Amino acid sequence: MKTFLSLKQNLVKLIMLVSVSLFLQQLTSAQALSFKSPVKVPDNSVAALQKGAEYRFSDVSTNVDALVKIEDLINGAEVREIDQTGAGPAGVGYEAAFQPLVYTPGGTGTSYALFSVTFVQKGTRSSVNIGDFSATSLDLDGNSKLKEFSEITMSGSSGIMSYLIATVQIAVAPVSGGFRGSNISGIEYSGIDTSALATMYTVKRTSVNSINIKVGAISIASPSASRQYSLYMKDFSYNLNTLPVKLYSFNANLNNNKVDLKWVTASEINVSHFIIEKSTDAINFSEAGLIFAYGNPTDKTNYTHSDNINTNQAGVIYYRLRSVDVDGKSELSETRIIRISKQTEKGVSIVTYPNPVSNEIRVTIPANWQNKRVVYEIFNMSGRTAKRIEAGSSNQTEIMNVSALAPGFYIVRVSFEGQTAQQKIIKQ
Repeated sequence: MKTFLSLKQNLVKLIMLVSVSLFLQQLTSAQALSFKSPVKVPDNSVAALQKGAEYRFSDVSTNVDALVKIEDLINGAEVREIDQTGAGPAGVGYEAAFQPLVYTPGGTGTSYALFSVTFVQKGTRSSVNIGDFSATSLDLDGNSKLKEFSEITMSGSSGIMSYLIATVQIAVAPVSGGFRGSNISGIEYSGIDTSALATMYTVKRTSVNSINIKVGAISIASPSASRQYSLYMKDFSYNLNTLPVKLYSFNANLNNNKVDLKWVTASEINVSHFIIEKSTDAINFSEAGLIFAYGNPTDKTNYTHSDNINTNQAGVIYYRLRSVDVDGKSELSETRIIRISKQTEKGVSIVTYPNPVSNEIRVTIPANWQNKRVVYEIFNMSGRTAKRIEAGSSNQTEIMNVSALAPGFYIVRVSFEGQTAQQKIIKQ
């Protein structure tokens, strides 16, 4: 009898071990998770959609649920819907994505909602790990007065982030435990589209049991609005293969009534030509010149082009370089800014870009300050100097690294021979 019971007990243990093993194998395989039909946790006493409210998304994966909790609401933000999909006036996006509708009160400043997501065994509160996990923030857009952002942080290890490096729509920067993506273009897009790679980024890690998601907006005197955010728990390919050309530099300098554009390349393999594009609003670009490539596969090659601006009426011109290969694929350079002094201007002014800024701020000075000794300073709102650089022979656009500055409002002040100009910026 004891032998029979012992065999029976061992068989039960074996079955349990096999079941657990299969369960863990399911969790460690790369997979897309499905967030659908949330139900408020019944033993949670907090009112629906308020800070502290918790929801269960059942079967986000095999034998796995997700517990989503509203951890915080900052500066008047409200959660209007915990997961907005399906029919309705704003029912757009993807049913399988986590898509909260967050109200932004408007005015000036940053507001956001913070969610925690914990993965648990189906029907329980017992934490489980997802072996290979991906979270993709979609459709980070905005307008001239409001720019969306999202922040994804998570447990686990071996984290990486990917996005379309050449995009001018968003900026992505590391934060503690994850990454933050912010709209910088101020362009609004209709709907949510997973092919719109320029407005999305993906964070991937292994052995993940919880994540935090912060979604909101930075407002610049904007009206109140309810905006849908879309977090798709799956991986996406951003086609990060670059063109067979290495662009060492691209610069633009004002020279009387023309702008001299210079760039240096290397390893030109199958490169067809370069297109110079310019704009007066940093959004709508037109062709300003076409230069055919030399096709030098080994040495550095220097290119120059002059753009006549005699008839230009704008105070600021934006330039960028598009490299095109023989197959028609193209890649954009960083944008260079030229400020043109006007006789009718009162005083002097500077242009800063991007604003809000995450890592590097570009400061464009008046044309007659170019190639002179210029001092650049950044002050916090208490009036203390946060950063200072001095250029003995200043370019018209200088780059200042502000990644070490704490988030908040700052003043950029530029000085030249007793003249000063300043502008307020927001550090994300």
